[in-house]
Amino acid sequence: MVPISYYLVLSAILFSLGVVGFLIKRNLITLFMSIELMLNAVNLAFVAFAWQWKSLNGQVFVFFVMVVAAAEAAVGLAIIIAVFRTRETLNVDRVNLLKL
Repeated sequence: MVPISYYLVLSAILFSLGVVGFLIKRNLITLFMSIELMLNAVNLAFVAFAWQWKSLNGQVFVFFVMVVAAAEAAVGLAIIIAVFRTRETLNVDRVNLLKL
């Protein structure tokens, strides 16, 4: 039987990697993947706590987070494709849509 602390440490490591990827990388795709990694880390923590407390509330939260992540993936990828078609780059420093 694996203790819950292992799951929480793994969740914290994944979340930290997502934050580092979001702050360091300058590519829209890697920023997008870092956000997804952070959402999955939170999902792992929710499932671990739901398993420990023998409750389904954490798994219900995971379901809603997955629905939001799917909607974010669809809208985010559409925005990334639109930005790439207009600016021909995915570098965050070069993408300035508010300037003419």
